[in-house]
Amino acid sequence: MPATRHLPTSESEDLIALTREIAAKELAPHVADAERTGTFPRAVFTTLGRAGLLTLPYPEEFGGGDQPYEIYLQVLEEIGAAWASVGVGVSVHALSCFPLFAFGTDEQRTRWLTGMLSGERLGAYCLSEAHAGSDPAAMRARAVRDGDSYVLNGAKAWTTHGGEADFYTVMARTSQEKSRGISCFHVPADTPGLEFDEPEDKMGLMGSTTATVRLVDARVPADHLIGQEGQGLAIALAGLDAGRLGIAAVATGLAQGALDTAVAYAMEREAFGKAIIDHQGLAFVLADMAAAVESARATYLSAARLKDAGRPYGREASVAKLVATDNAMKVTTDAVQVLGGAGYTRDFPVERFMREAKVMQIFEGTNQIQRLVISRHLARQPTR
Repeated sequence: MPATRHLPTSESEDLIALTREIAAKELAPHVADAERTGTFPRAVFTTLGRAGLLTLPYPEEFGGGDQPYEIYLQVLEEIGAAWASVGVGVSVHALSCFPLFAFGTDEQRTRWLTGMLSGERLGAYCLSEAHAGSDPAAMRARAVRDGDSYVLNGAKAWTTHGGEADFYTVMARTSQEKSRGISCFHVPADTPGLEFDEPEDKMGLMGSTTATVRLVDARVPADHLIGQEGQGLAIALAGLDAGRLGIAAVATGLAQGALDTAVAYAMEREAFGKAIIDHQGLAFVLADMAAAVESARATYLSAARLKDAGRPYGREASVAKLVATDNAMKVTTDAVQVLGGAGYTRDFPVERFMREAKVMQIFEGTNQIQRLVISRHLARQPTR
């Protein structure tokens, strides 16, 4: 059954209802085939954009929905419950727009942001490298000033929408200073020298294209620099807190979908003369799954409300990402167990849910990094 939500306005209730309708009509009928064949669902992002769901947390003046994060994340959860690849894609697109919105000039925002938020243009976020994942300050991709341009060289790994996006938000080194030598660039997809490897052959999220982006003497005008030279790592880290909340919401949706499937199966499957949900041993597994989903939702909403209030929320974002993705892994694994042998086949979606949950413990900062972030916050300001 769909998550029960306490929403602050009738407008937010309408947004959730619209999302559920689109999920049922535009996502659910296509997810199984697309995930099986590894087909990227570009048209779905256009549909979400035209419905106003793609970039809800941005201001209306740029074409956004002007919604608080508390609402945006619940919409994202509904999308993730229907199709995790699309939920991840929406979160990544919002993240790719963040540097321009938060650090770009008025002229840059006027020129690019409205199109980015319309759903007609899809973004990608290029931070990680093969040797620089958890430690982005170790990146080697370079951007060298050449007259009124920058020339970019290097490779950015694990890029969601790599080869599919219309623009790439790229972090590259402009000096040898480790943490203050990185800058942020807006790189259109048609930039000469922007190349893409074959997509990664992943365990899950097959409908989400992930590829290495290669920059081979890729030249962009100097006014494609976002913020100041050397500000790129600070820009990246500022965006990651919000990105972690996005993944927490998608993971919660994925877990909700697994729970719904498991409950429906347990009510229909019989053993020893009664539905298996009436056997206490299995019923308690389902109860623990429900508790995990509810607690994950509570953690991301708590962090979102801090963000909406303009208060620091970095620690809470890491808690939400850690709790929601670890819980999603446990809930989806338990869903396979509830379905027994049927859960291990591709006749049911729970085996896919389990494969999709694993990567959520890894991207947007591994859960080991989240524990490091949380512990450092505790060392600076212990909680009571």
